[in-house]
Amino acid sequence: MDPSSDYANDPYTWEGLSGWKSYRTLRPFRGMYWDVRRRLPWYWSDIRDGFNYRTLAGTVRIFFINLLPALAFQLDMTRNTDGYFGINEALFSSALAALVFSILSCQPLTVVGITGLISLFNYTVFAITEECGIRELYPQFIAWVSIWAAITHWIAAICNWCDYMRYITDFSSNAFGMYVAIIYMVKGFQEVTALYYESNPTAAYLGVVIALCYFFSVVMLEMVGTTTLFTPGIRKFIADYAYPIATVWWTGFSHIRGHIRDSGLARIPHTRAFYPTTDRSWLVPFWTLPVKWVFVALPIGILLTLLFYYDHNVSSLTAQAKQFPLKKPAGFHWDFFLLGCTCFIAGIVGIPLPNGLVPQAPVHTDSLTEYKDTLARSKEKDIEPEGSEWVQHNRKVVNATIVREQRISHFLMALALVGFMTGLRRPTHYAASSVRRRLLGDPSDQRTTLKKSRIMYYVFWQMLGVTFSLGVSFTRAAIGFPVIIISLIPLRWILMPRLFTEHELLVLDAPTADADTVLASMGGRPTLPEVRMAEEKRRQQGGDGEMGDGSGSGSTCEGTNGMRSREGFKDEEEKGLEGDEGRKEARQGFRSTLQTGHA
Repeated sequence: MDPSSDYANDPYTWEGLSGWKSYRTLRPFRGMYWDVRRRLPWYWSDIRDGFNYRTLAGTVRIFFINLLPALAFQLDMTRNTDGYFGINEALFSSALAALVFSILSCQPLTVVGITGLISLFNYTVFAITEECGIRELYPQFIAWVSIWAAITHWIAAICNWCDYMRYITDFSSNAFGMYVAIIYMVKGFQEVTALYYESNPTAAYLGVVIALCYFFSVVMLEMVGTTTLFTPGIRKFIADYAYPIATVWWTGFSHIRGHIRDSGLARIPHTRAFYPTTDRSWLVPFWTLPVKWVFVALPIGILLTLLFYYDHNVSSLTAQAKQFPLKKPAGFHWDFFLLGCTCFIAGIVGIPLPNGLVPQAPVHTDSLTEYKDTLARSKEKDIEPEGSEWVQHNRKVVNATIVREQRISHFLMALALVGFMTGLRRPTHYAASSVRRRLLGDPSDQRTTLKKSRIMYYVFWQMLGVTFSLGVSFTRAAIGFPVIIISLIPLRWILMPRLFTEHELLVLDAPTADADTVLASMGGRPTLPEVRMAEEKRRQQGGDGEMGDGSGSGSTCEGTNGMRSREGFKDEEEKGLEGDEGRKEARQGFRSTLQTGHA
């Protein structure tokens, strides 16, 4: 396929097909074939485009934001699996995934590694083996869980089932992102508090102080990029290297001679380079597991596939979300097949299974994005007294101009992880909108057209999904939390359109990724259910229906392949500002929740 192809009319589609050809499962390998054919012409471009400054900055940034959480989750697994998973296993898993996906994937921007969810999954399975009296068989049992997961990954990819991820909207991805963020915070809290009983109160207190100082240092350094301090070059440098600056500074601080170094702070345990943490070989003797337990591992492997189906594909979607001006095509089916391969390898060598990283994947793309500072002018006046003069204000607007789409940064991160094995060792956004006074808000923001109660009702449903997921995750039923997570998709597409009007959902929610280059891999753009229901209602009424919040029919027009456009929401003044990307996003009813800080 030529790189200049029209992805809006991509040959891979299921629209207009009838008979057996319309069934995805009956046409195996079709999605994988088109994924590879679509991306292959860009392969050498992916390498050439990696030789630029943004690749260096992106490599450093993604290395730190991948390594540090992986080590924290690994310590959590070590504590809860009697030391079976250690630091070398964490580094091996992350390096394996990075090598495979940087070289062979259709979307090398998607960062793959160890997540808090696989940590939770692994030690929940460990607890199950203890309760079943087969603790000594845990290595073989978790290996068979991984093998079954690999097989079901391959089946899902071959049968084109990744197409259904095109139905992911901000409702689902934001709720899942919040769930993952809470898991990260809980695990971080557990690691800090563990010092109180593993060391002494002084070390625990110092650990909390350093953790908080590190967190605020990274936040403040990254925020420099959004300010007008210094020159653009200095702002860019500080924001690009916020993670390594803070990491080196506070790690060095913990080694200051005297009371600080002697306080008893915990250190990362060292083991032999390239050897497992425990006294075993890298090959797990999975063939020695009794047949009964092999089949007991099957449903657990399917649950793991459900988790990765959602987690990995949402990671890929957020890495290619609408705020990034991407040009190269994606490949969800092929990448999910690759994920099955890494599951199989990881299972038989006894390392944690890697998959897409929801917080890190969009940060990787963000670090590879060129941003441009532009000057925006607006007129404002005081509310009181009435009749006060309008005053013109200037403000900085940061716009994304290009993404350096390449494979080099992910590959270099893999090499750095291998080097370490040698011993070198958004729901709150909407909630804030509901309590902000509309008079003080941006008049181009379409959320101001909605009642506060409706916005809060929308947030309530997101928080309900998060609460149920968390509630299950911290019980013995945690093995089933992927089912709760997957249910967010039908909740959005079946229930939400019956609770909210077309206008409300068009303003509050949108597909997480809406570029034709991304959606082509999943069969094209879906028709939003609220649009379909509104059209059906208008047909039944024999006309265009009523205007206003109840329908929204008079304020929208049909977009590409059934996707409803928000063009009708604009007034004449806003239409004159079409070139301002930031205001365009505001008119569309969504804003990027990603703090860029690179310009």
